[in-house]
This record gives sequence, C-alpha cells and structure tokens, in this order.
Amino acid sequence: MGEFKNRINVTINDQHFTIIGDDSPEHIRHVAHLVDEKMKELGRKSAGLDTTRKAILTAVNVMHDKVSLEEENRRLQHELDQIKQRED
Repeated sequence: MGEFKNRINVTINDQHFTIIGDDSPEHIRHVAHLVDEKMKELGRKSAGLDTTRKAILTAVNVMHDKVSLEEENRRLQHELDQIKQRED
C-alpha cells in the first residue's frame, strides 16, 4: 500500500497549486508562503519580469541562500570539531 502523503492547496504568484508531500501541512504552507513572498519581492524590484523569469530568479536566489547556509554550517561544524579536540 502507498505511503501517506499530504495534499495541500497553496497559492504562489497568484496561481493555485496542489503540493503533495510527507511534511506537515503547516510546513508545506510555510514553504509555499516563503516562495510566494520571494517571487513578489522580485516582482516589486523588477516589474517587467514575466512569471517564468521570476520563477527562475527565485530558484537561483533560494539556491544561493541554501549553498551559503551549507557553507556556514560546514564552517561552524569544523569550528565545533576543533573545540571538541581541544577539550579532549
């Protein structure tokens, strides 16, 4: 039998989507809201962008944030490992 998945209706950039996922409905709605806000922010900054360009730039911005956070996480993990070594 199939695994339980949540089906959540959301609105992003004035378009309706049904997102299916394992995460809680609150998490899915929150993520969709963040994407919607990022697209609206880009739209305010560059009013002439069509939906496809806004979506691509939103994806690029989100991936940039993700990569930056991963790099920061690695740096902090390395720093934590060094602190632990000094304590031993």
